[in-house]
Amino acid sequence: MRHGDKVKKLGRTAQHRRALLRNLVTALFRYERIRTTLPKAKEAGRLAERLIRMALTNTLAARRQAGRFIQDRTILKKLFDEVGTRFAGRPGGFTRVLKLGPREGDAAEMALLELLVREERTREKKGKEEKGGKKARPDNKPGDKEREREGADK
Repeated sequence: MRHGDKVKKLGRTAQHRRALLRNLVTALFRYERIRTTLPKAKEAGRLAERLIRMALTNTLAARRQAGRFIQDRTILKKLFDEVGTRFAGRPGGFTRVLKLGPREGDAAEMALLELLVREERTREKKGKEEKGGKKARPDNKPGDKEREREGADK
């Protein structure tokens, strides 16, 4: 019989597993992309999907229910104000798990868990005028510093 095998136990007690998944999901909403082992990523992704669905309803009851799981108020606020609004109109599939291959130390299968619609962190690119192509060479020639020092000593 296969009773009670709906939850991946991850080799931990119930309390340890709950704390681990809380931390993973909180880190996912903080950084929007985390690197962890494949089984942990799959379980954390399931919980993150549920929390995002709560954020889409955006009621006080949903906020309190999510607050029982995510205990960092700034992350909870970000979940309901930013992340929830980003996924409005999307029926599901809010996270993605990408396999990265084995970890070097113990060959555990690693994965990248990320939110599908991430906050774009764009860096301002320098314009062509600012780049200038080649580096401008200084007008000083080797030995000029020595001459300057000699002049300062006088």
